[in-house]
Amino acid sequence: MRAPIDLQLGWPSTTLHPTRPLLTSASPILTAPEQSAAALNYGPGHGYGPLRASIASWLTESYAPRDADGRPYAIPPNRIMVGNGASGTLLNAVLRLAAPAYTRAVWMVEPTYFLACPIFADAGFGGDDDDEGSPSRMRGVPEDDEGIDVGFLRAAIERVEAEVRAGTGFWGGLGLREREPRKKGLGPCKIYKHVLYMVPTWSNPSAKTMSLRRREEVVRLAREFDVLVVTDDVYDVLRWPVEEGVSVEELGPLPPRIVDVDRVLDGGPKDRWGNALSNGSFSKIIAPGIRVSWVESTQAVVDRVMIIGSTRSGGNPAHFSSMFVHQMLSTGALQNHIDTVLVPTYRRRYHALMSAIKEYLVPLGVVIDVGKKYEASIASSSQLYEGSGTRYPESAGGFFTYLMLPSDLPQAGKLATIARDKHKCKFAFGDMFKIEGDPGSAERARRKGGFEMGIRLCWAWLEEEQLVEGVWRMAETIKDVRSEQSGRLR
Repeated sequence: MRAPIDLQLGWPSTTLHPTRPLLTSASPILTAPEQSAAALNYGPGHGYGPLRASIASWLTESYAPRDADGRPYAIPPNRIMVGNGASGTLLNAVLRLAAPAYTRAVWMVEPTYFLACPIFADAGFGGDDDDEGSPSRMRGVPEDDEGIDVGFLRAAIERVEAEVRAGTGFWGGLGLREREPRKKGLGPCKIYKHVLYMVPTWSNPSAKTMSLRRREEVVRLAREFDVLVVTDDVYDVLRWPVEEGVSVEELGPLPPRIVDVDRVLDGGPKDRWGNALSNGSFSKIIAPGIRVSWVESTQAVVDRVMIIGSTRSGGNPAHFSSMFVHQMLSTGALQNHIDTVLVPTYRRRYHALMSAIKEYLVPLGVVIDVGKKYEASIASSSQLYEGSGTRYPESAGGFFTYLMLPSDLPQAGKLATIARDKHKCKFAFGDMFKIEGDPGSAERARRKGGFEMGIRLCWAWLEEEQLVEGVWRMAETIKDVRSEQSGRLR
C-alpha cells in the first residue's frame, strides 16, 4: 500500500531540527546556578535583553539597512520585542493597536494565509454568523505580479471612509467612532483606523515577493489613511539562486521589509508610531516548538504591544527558550545552521519539486504562478536600500510554490479531494485561502482564473523523492479527471 504524501503541511521536517546546537546552547545555562536561576524565573516584558540585542545585530547583518540619508544603519534593541511565536504576537499587536469600535477593517492580501483569519476574529473583527449586528470586517485585497494591488486597496479604503463619514451603507451602519479612542489599557495610546496584513517576501501561499516600488506605495498609502501594516517576515533568510550553477554568495541583499521602508521613506515616519510592524519568528529556522519570535517597529509601538495583561502578570512568555536562542545567535550557531543545513537542503528540494512540476504538470496545462522576480525591481531604484541600482541573479526561497490549474479542470478543492482519496496525495487548494466573511473574496476566487484554481505546494516537510512522487500523483489525478470527463462526453 502506498504511503500518504503531504505537500500541504507548511512545517520544517524534523530531520532539520538543530538538536545538537540547541543542546550545546542549553547546557551552560542549565548547569550554571546564576544562569539557570535567571532562565527559570519570570522574564522582563520586552523579552530577554541580550536576545533583543542579538536579534537587532543579526537583523542588521542580514538586511544591511540604511538610514534616511542612505548611510548604514544599526537596528537598536529598543525596536525589538520578544514574543512566543508570530501567531501570538500578531494577536497581541491587533489587540493593542486596533479596536473594533474604531478600526474600520482588517485588510488581508488574497490568496491569504488562512490561519491568520481566526486570529483577527479572536481580536473582534470576525463577526458572528448568528448576530446580524456583528458582521465580519476582514476584507481581501487581490495581488498582481508585483504583490498587493495598492490601487484596489486605496479605492476600497476611500469607499469605507466615505460611508463612515456619511453614516450610510455597510460601513456607515456599524456606528464606528470617527475619532480615535484616547485610551485603551495602560501606556500611551495609539489605535489605527485600518490594519493591513501580508507576507511581502516568499508569500504564503502565493510564493510572490513584493517589488520594491510596491513596498513604497504600501507605506505611503498607510501613512495617508492611518493603516498599521503588519507583515509576517518569517521566510526572508531562506533563499537561494534560481539557477543551479550560481552560488548563494552572488545574490543581492535581502528585500527591505516594510518596517525598513517605513523607517526611511520620505524622511521616515510622520510621528513616533510609524505605520509598520515586522513579525518575525524562529519557528521556520530553528523549530516550531521553540516558541520564540520577535517584533520590530518603532519604540512606541513595541512598548504598546508589550504592555498586555498576560505579560504584566506572567512576564515574557518566551523567556526560558529565549536564553537558548540568544546563545545560538551570539555564537553564530544559528547562522551556521541556516547557511549549511537549511538553505542547501531547501535548495535541493526546491529544484527537485520544480523539475517534477515542469516534467509532469506543466505539459498538462498547469502554470507556475509566483509573480515577477524581485531582483528586477531594484535595478533602477534609489540608494535608500542596500543593493539598489545593481542587477543580481534571480532568487527563490521560502517554503512554497504556487500553481494555477487550467480551466478545463474542476476547482482545486475538488481536485484535492480526488488526489487525497484515490492517490493519497494532499495539497493546499484555493478555497482555503479566501478571507473569512468577505463575500468579495469568495467572488474573486470563483472568477475565471480566480484563486479557487490555485494550489500551494510545500517543499519544507518532505524529502526530494517524496516531492517528486507527490507531483507525479498529482499528474495522475489530473489524467484521471480528464479521462472521466472524456468518458462522459462520449
